[in-house]
Amino acid sequence: MKILVIHGPNLNLLGKREADIYGTKTLDEINTMLKQLAKDLNVEIDVRQSNHEGEIVDIIQKSKNYDALVINPAAYTHTSVAIRDAIAAVEIPAVEVHLSNIYKREEFRHTSLIAPVAYGQISGFGDESYLLGLRAAVSITYAKKSTS
Repeated sequence: MKILVIHGPNLNLLGKREADIYGTKTLDEINTMLKQLAKDLNVEIDVRQSNHEGEIVDIIQKSKNYDALVINPAAYTHTSVAIRDAIAAVEIPAVEVHLSNIYKREEFRHTSLIAPVAYGQISGFGDESYLLGLRAAVSITYAKKSTS
């Protein structure tokens, strides 16, 4: 089983940026946690980060060899029809994750363009959101394979 993890814009600044909102862990630390969990779950993960919308779209379009996608689209959550359409086009289950609870923040963050094409959304659990998202992606994939 192969899971693709995509981190969106500004997540490369984790640990240095707004720690009161996003926590103190760096992206490298989160990736290490994800890789360890993937090993424990006996799945393969591929982790990518980009600050560029078109690059994220390209990565998603090339994801057809993956069983599921875990994505934190970050600010693009609220603005990117292109990322939303790419997720819909590849037809693999996607789990949307956010470190902060987007519904407790500014009103413009309350709308996710990604949620309607995602299998589900996890937000507000800090770095644990990613681990929950990976577990959800694995669970969805196993359930999907058992019904095929």
